[in-house]
Amino acid sequence: MEEPFFAAISRRIDKRVSLSIPTAGVRVNPDTAQFEMFYNPEFFGGLNDLERLDVLKHEFYHIIFMHVTERMPEGKMTKRWNIATDLAINSHLNNLPEGGLIPGKEGTPFEDLPSGMSAEWYMENLPEDFESSGGSGDGDPDDSSEPTSGMEPLDDHSGWGETDAQVKEIAKERLKEIVKSAAETASKNRNWGSVTSECKRKIMDSLQTKVDWKKVLRYFIKTSQRSNKTSSIKRINRRYAYVHPGRKINRVAKVAISIDQSGSVDDVMLAKFFAELNKLSALAEFTVIPFDTKVDESLVYTWKKGERRSWERVMCGGTDFNPPTDYVNDREFDGHIVLTDLYAPKPKASKCQRMWMTTPEHASRPYFSTNERIIAIE
Repeated sequence: MEEPFFAAISRRIDKRVSLSIPTAGVRVNPDTAQFEMFYNPEFFGGLNDLERLDVLKHEFYHIIFMHVTERMPEGKMTKRWNIATDLAINSHLNNLPEGGLIPGKEGTPFEDLPSGMSAEWYMENLPEDFESSGGSGDGDPDDSSEPTSGMEPLDDHSGWGETDAQVKEIAKERLKEIVKSAAETASKNRNWGSVTSECKRKIMDSLQTKVDWKKVLRYFIKTSQRSNKTSSIKRINRRYAYVHPGRKINRVAKVAISIDQSGSVDDVMLAKFFAELNKLSALAEFTVIPFDTKVDESLVYTWKKGERRSWERVMCGGTDFNPPTDYVNDREFDGHIVLTDLYAPKPKASKCQRMWMTTPEHASRPYFSTNERIIAIE
C-alpha cells in the first residue's frame, strides 16, 4: 500500500531461499531469463521491518538500473564496480542495516563522497587508497582477500554477468515491461512511495524511446493524408486510354492542432510550441485550435503552408481536453495534435488519430496514461 512502485516490481521477481549467500542478491536465471532474488532467511530474520524493506528496495534498484543486465565495466566484474553500484543506490535509502555502503557517512572511507551520483561516477572517484587499503579494486569479485572494514558490499553480486548475450537481451526486454508497468501503476495512483524525485526522473528517462520528433511529425502527417480524386481529360486513363478520362489524385492532410493556453502552460512553453509549428508549416496547412476549459470558435484559424507566425496567448483559464476533442470529432479532420503540459484528466476518445506534444519534463510525468503517442520537444 505504501510502496506501489516497488510492490509492482516485486510481483515480477522470483524469490529463492538460499543459505549459500550471507545476505541477499539478484541475478538473471541463465535458463529462463527471469529475474531472481536470493535471500538468506537467517539474515532477513535478524532485521527489523524498515531494514528488511530497504534491503528489498536495494536489490530491486540493482535490477531497475540495469546493474544486473547491462551496465558493466569493461572486462570482468570488479569489487570497485560492486561498491560503486551500492553507493549509487544507497544514496536513496535511509534504513539500511549495519554494513550498507553510504556516501557521506562519517567514519567510513566514503565520508567525503557526495550523495546522488551515478555508479560510473563513484567508480572513478573512490578513495585513492582504495586498492592499498585492502579493497582489491580490480580483483576477482569472489576474491577471498579480507578488505578493510566498511569496504565490502552488503549484498551478493556474484550472479551478475553470467548469462549469455541472447538471455541477456530477453531479460532486458522483460525489464522494460516490468519497470513500465510499475511506473504506470505508481503514476495512476499518483503515489511513488519512497522513490526519490531523482530516481523517478532516471526511471522515466529509461522508459523513453529517443525519437526524432521531426520524422514523427512527417510520418503523422503522411498517415493523416486522404485522397481527393477527380476526373481529368488531361490525364490518360491507364485501362481505357482515350476512351474515358483519367483520374487526378490530390493527397491532402487535414490536420488539427490544439494549443493548450491554460494558466499552467507558461509563456516559455507556448513560445516553444509556436517555434515547432513554424517548422511544421513547411510540411502542411493546419487548423489551429486555442483552448483552455473551452474552445472559442472565433479564435480558431488556418495556418497556411509556408506561413510563419509569432507566438501569442489568447486564453488563460484551466485545462480540459474534451472541448478541443469535441471540436475535432464534429468535423472531418484526419489527424489531431495536442500541444500541452498534459496536466488535466484523460479526455474522451478521438475519431481520428491523435498525438500529444509536450516538454521532456511533462512527458516523464503525464497526468493520465494513454496508448497514444507522446512526443517530447527538446
